[in-house]
Amino acid sequence: MPPIISVKNLTKTYGDDAKALDDVTLDIQQGEILALLGPNGAGKTTLISAICGLISPTAGTITVAGHDIQTQYRAARALIGLVPQEITIEPFERVIATTRFSRGLFGKSRDEPHLESVLKSLSLWDKRNSRNHALSGGMKRRVLIAKALAHEPRILFLDEPTAGVDVSLRKDMWDLVRKLRDDGVTIILTTHYIEEAEEMADRIGVIDKGKLLVVENKDTLMKQLGHKQLTLELQDSIAKIPAALSAYHLSLTNDGNTLVFQYDTQADRTGIARLLADISAAGLSIRDLATEQSSLEQVFLTLVEEQA
Repeated sequence: MPPIISVKNLTKTYGDDAKALDDVTLDIQQGEILALLGPNGAGKTTLISAICGLISPTAGTITVAGHDIQTQYRAARALIGLVPQEITIEPFERVIATTRFSRGLFGKSRDEPHLESVLKSLSLWDKRNSRNHALSGGMKRRVLIAKALAHEPRILFLDEPTAGVDVSLRKDMWDLVRKLRDDGVTIILTTHYIEEAEEMADRIGVIDKGKLLVVENKDTLMKQLGHKQLTLELQDSIAKIPAALSAYHLSLTNDGNTLVFQYDTQADRTGIARLLADISAAGLSIRDLATEQSSLEQVFLTLVEEQA
């Protein structure tokens, strides 16, 4: 099946020759959740804006379900729902009217059952006659999502959708995202909450300084770039690591009670069995041990630091 979004050699340069996007190529499959991670100013919002046709690229092409975003803008944009970072809703309009208007902008006929379903899924139905300015920040962000879903898009962009949203509202949003994905909607999100990307995304893209550093299946990325750490608590503290253990590149905590061993999850052999034997041979006794897997945040930081 061809990708629902195809970005080829996309570059965006501004007047001072600074590249907001630098030769980005990316295919997004129908029905997946892709999380875009990157520092502030990395190019995440610029990439979303280009795909949605809000800015014109300096070079490269973008197609949405086969429609060129520049020459076939209306056909491409009709498939897209966009939830921007900024809260951009008419403050004195009522919630229900806001969603009706958004649906009408895309030439869709009136469909009150659909709007009711969207608002209920976002816990906004009881607020449907409230004016937007009377809502909390989290509720306003929900209205943005309702606007984006009003015309039944097949692609949904969420640009920092849970910024400023409390934990309970955030959980409701991610329940909705899962349901949309189950219904075949393709979802692209940017987030500063890396634990959300780790939980929700099928694939992870890391972007920094306008360059797409990697796009990979989340589990594959964790296996390729993740490491495990073995922590060994000693029976008695030591002043330094015995020379006989130097080949393992262990680190010793400041209190002298714990040895830390990093090992590759992809290696044929971890070396743990030999390490334990050599520790015993060196006259050390182990009180306890534990393993810890790299988090997505650690993988992300590693990628960005490698490009610095």
